[in-house]
Parts: sequence; structure tokens; C-alpha cells
Amino acid sequence: MHQNNIITAISTPAGIGGIAIIRLSGKGCIELTHTVFRPQGNKKLIDQKANTVHFGSIIKDESVLDEVLVSIFKAPHSFTGEDVIEISCHGSVYIQQNILQLLISKGASLAQPGEFTQRAFLNGKMDLSQAESVADLIASTSAATHRLAMNQMRGGFSNKLIELRTELLNFVSLIELELDFSEEDVEFANRDKLKEAALDIEHHIQKLADSFSIGNAVKAGIPVAIIGETNAGKSTLLNLLLHEEKAIVSDIHGTTRDVIEDTINIQGLTFRLIDTAGIRDTTDEIESIGIERTFKKIEQASIVLWIADASTSDEHMKDLAAKILPMVEDKKLILVFNKVDTVSSERKVNKENLLVEEIPERIFISAKYEQGTSDLENMLIQSANIPKIGEQDIIVTNMRHYEALEKALTAIRRVSDGLDLHISGDFLSQDIRECMYYLGEITGQISTDDILGNIFSKFCIGK
Repeated sequence: MHQNNIITAISTPAGIGGIAIIRLSGKGCIELTHTVFRPQGNKKLIDQKANTVHFGSIIKDESVLDEVLVSIFKAPHSFTGEDVIEISCHGSVYIQQNILQLLISKGASLAQPGEFTQRAFLNGKMDLSQAESVADLIASTSAATHRLAMNQMRGGFSNKLIELRTELLNFVSLIELELDFSEEDVEFANRDKLKEAALDIEHHIQKLADSFSIGNAVKAGIPVAIIGETNAGKSTLLNLLLHEEKAIVSDIHGTTRDVIEDTINIQGLTFRLIDTAGIRDTTDEIESIGIERTFKKIEQASIVLWIADASTSDEHMKDLAAKILPMVEDKKLILVFNKVDTVSSERKVNKENLLVEEIPERIFISAKYEQGTSDLENMLIQSANIPKIGEQDIIVTNMRHYEALEKALTAIRRVSDGLDLHISGDFLSQDIRECMYYLGEITGQISTDDILGNIFSKFCIGK
């Protein structure tokens, strides 16, 4: 990327809106904007102070294209660390495109995806993990994902990694100092204290890596498979929870032949609901494929809702349990007795005492009449078992970060083992530096063009 050029892009979503923002960054962008902007009162834009907003007109071919507001940010006190201009124009697609084309005709280049944030990283305004959290913040769809992205963007995760790398640097400096005096047989680093430090660093890296299971669930949505026999009410329940007619509902058995997925936000947490084909013996080839996919989705789910018709006989329920329970041994299983409006109170009591030891979590609902669904939502929250995330909590949500932490963990464990085995300092030093390398990969202290290209290519244009 050539940082000496001026880049520009529309930063607001595509389409018509009340207002659109066109952003420029790079040395000379204020002067470039001055050539197409006529401020009210004829004050020169290039003479204005930083962090000020100016009303005026964009001029194209001696005609007024639009009346706009121009915001000025000067290096290094801007998002990118460079001079930045933001033009707030009316949201007409015609106006947006004409202003953009006008700026490009004056010498600006169309920004690549994520190029503004990439410049912020390259100019030291944020580290790589913070830059990635910008994309997470834009994509946040719930209170939990928003909180995680904000925590990371504020630098809590980065600060912890910098702290660990500093400790490792002190660690390796003592080891390598001994190597310089190897002929004198001098020991600068107390091996017991080094062992204690290595274990402490391992503990912190392990804690960060372990948090990924929570972070990934919050970010991607907790997968919930809705399973059961045909006509048990799975699709009716899905539609009810989503508040829309997502799945076809019919009295005909085997209506749902493929997997249907959508997300729902419950109390700030995102759940990924997966409606599956009804489990039954069938000779229909297409339905059989759908049932096979049901079994695969069960493997991917964290929570399984087994929907059963409340009028099903106890004997048949036990037969179904013999098929279903082996498939969900490592899952959180909730037995949902649907169509409770069709059974007597005595029959409901019998169901309460059925399969209690195998499936202690159960609930009675009527998806048709919207009874019990609020209680079911509360059960989903409890089953997700996501701890409350505070502002100071550090939770890893990025797979790239998790993989780097796992590699750093392997390296620091080799250091601990090496200290126990009294191996040579040069081998210890190599393992310590490997641990530092992987921690540095997360923050961008160690980076390559391939890594940067892969990360920022996933951003939207204009950010």
C-alpha cells in the first residue's frame, strides 16, 4: 500500500439515506477538497483549524452539486493518523457517486476494503488486534458482541499481551546474557524464579485461550438444533421464536426436508436456531437426505431442543429416547413437550415423571397458542451458561488470535519442561522467542503482507 497517496470512499452503507459520508485520508486531502468545495463566506478550507466543521457547496463544472458539511481532522490527531476529511452530503446515490468521481478526477484513489483502518494500524494509532475489533464492532448484532468488540478496541487484550511479551523479554535477556559469559560459567537468572515466571505466563496464556470457547459462542451465535419427530411442532416453534413465517407449517408429515437456520437475540445473546427434518423411517430419498443432515447439525449444536408431541405414548417416548440420547451425550438437552393444550392434566403429570433421570431439563409449551415460550427462552439463556462479561474482562473472539495463543502456549510449556530438564540456555532462549513471536503476531508487532492483506480484505470499503 502506498501511504503517500490520498484515498477516498463512501463510508456509509450503499443505497439511499438521509445523509451519506464520503471520507478522504492522506497528505494533501484538505487541499484537494478545497478545489471542489466553496465554503460559506469564502473562507479557505486549507486555512481552517483541525476538528472543525464547515458548511458550503460542492462545485462540479461551475454548478452546485450539493450543499454539504466538511469536517477537518489533521495529522496525527485523526482516525488514520493522517490528514482526514469527511464530507457529509445528502444521501442521493447520484450525489454520492458524482462527489466520489469528482474527488478521484482531482487525484484521489478509491480506497481498498479496510484501507482506512489499515493506515491507522500502520501509523501506530492502534495495534492489529484493535484494528480487527473495528470490523467486529461494525458487525455486532447484540449487546454481548458489542461489549466484546468495545473491550478489545479499547486495548484490554493488547495491553495484556504487551505485558506478557515484556515479561518474556526480561526472561530471555537474562538467559542470553548468560550465553555471553558462558566461558565464565556465570548464572544471571535464578532457575527457580524463571520456572515460577514461566508457569505464571503459561497460566495467563491458557486463560486467554480458554476464553475463546465463550467468545466464539457469543460472536458466532450459540447453535441450537431443534429436533424431533415429524409433526411435533418444530417449525411452528421456530416461526414463533423468530416472529416470522420462516418455515412451512403443515399437518402433512415430512414437510421440512432440509435444514432451516436463522438467528434470534434473547436478552442480549445471539442464538442460531436450526430447524431440522423430522426423525422417522422413510423411503423418500429427499427426506432421507434431510434426516442425514439433521444428524450432522446435532453434532454442531451446543444446545438441542427435542420437541415431542405431549400426547405421544410413554412407550414410544422411551423408544425415541433410545435413538436420540446417544446422539446428544455431550450436548445440553432440553425436552420440550409441545401441544400441551391437547392433553389432560393427568397426562401432563405422567410426562413430568418420564425420563427425568436421563433428561432433567424439560418444559411444557403450546407453540400454536404461544404458551410457555418465554420460559423456554429463559431456559436457553441458562443452558448457554455464558458468564456475565464485564468491561474489564478479556475474552478472545478471533480464531487467528486463538491459534496464535495455542502456539504460544506450546512454546512456553517447552520452556517449563526445559527448565525441569536443565537444558542449555540457547534452547530455552529459542523457545521463549518463539512464544514472543506468536504473541506479537496477534498485536501486529510481528506481521507480514499476507496476514495484513487477509485481515483487511474482509473489511467493508470506507472503513
